Amino acid sequence: MVVTPPPPANAIAAGVSLAGAPAFANQFAAARALAAFRMSCPVVTRRRDQSGLTATADWRAVCAEAANVAPENASSFFLSRFDWLRVGDGKAFATGYYEPEIAGSRVPQPGYVPIYRRPPDLVRCTRPDGQTGRGRIDQTGTCVLYFTRAEIEDGALARNGLELAWAADPSELFFLQIQGSGRVRFPDGGVMRIGYHDQNGREYIAIGRLLRERGILPPGGASMQAIVAWMKANPEQGRALMRENLSYIFFRELTGPGPLGAIEVPVSPRATVAADPNFVPLGAPVFLALDRPEAYGFWVAQDTGGAIKGANRFDTYWGHGAEATSIAGGMAANGVAWVLVPKGSAYRAVTQP
Repeated sequence: MVVTPPPPANAIAAGVSLAGAPAFANQFAAARALAAFRMSCPVVTRRRDQSGLTATADWRAVCAEAANVAPENASSFFLSRFDWLRVGDGKAFATGYYEPEIAGSRVPQPGYVPIYRRPPDLVRCTRPDGQTGRGRIDQTGTCVLYFTRAEIEDGALARNGLELAWAADPSELFFLQIQGSGRVRFPDGGVMRIGYHDQNGREYIAIGRLLRERGILPPGGASMQAIVAWMKANPEQGRALMRENLSYIFFRELTGPGPLGAIEVPVSPRATVAADPNFVPLGAPVFLALDRPEAYGFWVAQDTGGAIKGANRFDTYWGHGAEATSIAGGMAANGVAWVLVPKGSAYRAVTQP
């Protein structure tokens, strides 16, 4: 039997090295990233960094300076005021996400499915097997796994007053859950913006991977557009496929300027990237030198995702609308990633045992 070792716990364990900056930096991408970084500063100056790369005090001076940097000087700021690190081998893979808009209703309609708030019985607890995580307390007082997607779709949460709204198309709601936030447009033209509030604690299974493994879609051909087309052509098989992804997302209504990322600041189109907080400090700038030119440049790690795991796995955010949907749905980019940390803090990171 081959035993696969567990992945490194954080960036330090994965190995960190100082690296020179790339020769080319897009000025427009730098200006967008600077604006996003400013929004991150209240977070990075007080939030513990799971990656082990920085301490909150490291960010105070550079955040104070960022407030006065002109957009045209953004590249120089990132190049001169930060140490550039590679985590592990630095080989990056990036996908894309966006803010979808789906048709819905404020009241139940035939064929529509509920969009649920976070249920009050979803708690963190310790199961009899000693594992701690999201779950619920059953009638015997025992911590058990929370309901699966299939159980929720079959009515496990019905008649509890948890419905935010109702979605016209179950598959559209499924993809909105994958994106983590979106808009629900009502027949009267009104729009409700909803964002991630919690998850049922069950395993996320990428249905695109299942379609590739089963030979239904070719390698490299499982873009979001291809998956949607296959599901619409095969509705019963599509419904069964969705249920293989046990994960289920609960939402809350958003009233601010945009969807909120994992650090509770609005995500910025073409500037926010989701990353694994064990390897990238949330709120930190990131540079991605990718083989997709539209994704090449500066980003800021302001979000996370169920499928975004590992030292150099990223998910780029593109906003909403047809162009954002097209770019994000087809994004599968390879290249090199740098994590930017305040000047001087890298020495501590690269010399830790």
